[in-house]
Amino acid sequence: MLDQRSPESRLQAFDLLASLVSVVNGEGLILFSNAVLEDALGISRRVLVGSALADYFFEPQPLRAALQGVRNNAFSALRYDGALRRSGQDAMLVHVIVTHNVGSPEIIIEMVPQEQQVRQDREERLAEQARTNKELIRNLAHEIKNPLGGIRGAAQLLELEIGSTDLLEYTQVIIHEADRLQTLVDRLLAPHRRAHVVGDVNIHEVCERVRSLIVAEFPKGLAVARDYDISIPDLRGDREQLIQALLNIAQNACLALAQRREAGDARLVFRTRIARQVTFGKHRHRLALELHVIDNGPGVPDSIKDRLFYPLVSGREGGSGLGLTLAQTFVQQHHGLIEVESAPGHTDFKILIPLP
Repeated sequence: MLDQRSPESRLQAFDLLASLVSVVNGEGLILFSNAVLEDALGISRRVLVGSALADYFFEPQPLRAALQGVRNNAFSALRYDGALRRSGQDAMLVHVIVTHNVGSPEIIIEMVPQEQQVRQDREERLAEQARTNKELIRNLAHEIKNPLGGIRGAAQLLELEIGSTDLLEYTQVIIHEADRLQTLVDRLLAPHRRAHVVGDVNIHEVCERVRSLIVAEFPKGLAVARDYDISIPDLRGDREQLIQALLNIAQNACLALAQRREAGDARLVFRTRIARQVTFGKHRHRLALELHVIDNGPGVPDSIKDRLFYPLVSGREGGSGLGLTLAQTFVQQHHGLIEVESAPGHTDFKILIPLP
């Protein structure tokens, strides 16, 4: 039995998708377009309905050929790359997916912006990298921890047997270094030990907590500015994890600002905004938190830009290379991501987290 509802009511679920979607009849005339397609073309749904979708492409022939193939049952789905016309804007490069709606004369055209596709692929790679890092860190930490206790214990026993005070210095070095490695291992395992405690979190309380810690740690030569959008609603998350993630990023920035702090013109900015219609992976969210940590330091070294969130990678001598790795882990546990834009004099770490 055919669904007698109007196309708009039947197909409104397509409004929840992050990609551009149009449903056309066999002749290629638009029966429905989702909200994202409306926004991209700058044309209302009512105007689009009844017009030929192919006319909105710089090269309409590939779509017309695809529709002809569907009508002739030559294939049920086809993919190709095209360019959409946009009023007063540059062309939008899209990956077009033409699919026959089985059991119906309707044809579904999905258009994924190539920029969005690249970003989705990047996010998937980062997520896979984070999962790999997590497993590697956990296994490596356990492998180190077990013999480490034995080394420290043996050094303590040896210390009791040594009569010469001159040799005690060497056992103390062993014990000290074993303790240092134990601390490192504990930090590696920290995000995997503590349960994820979810509650309502005011992001500005998180920012103020981190700001007070930063001011106490770096009291001279650093100005810490606030640029808040106080209309941002509470998010669901783990307050302590968010504090730690933001603190790690801010501390990393302040340490990079060493020369600026000595000169007395170091600057750190906490900025919050609401981002709209944000896609995380393949899921589109109406609202997201956009939290920036901006500094006027030297920028991220080119040699580590692509490996910035890898464990044990640091651009600073003596750095553990764990701060940003843990920050990324905590943000990903909130279904978010961290993006970085960096150049000499301006580095911007942007945390994006979906809002309810």
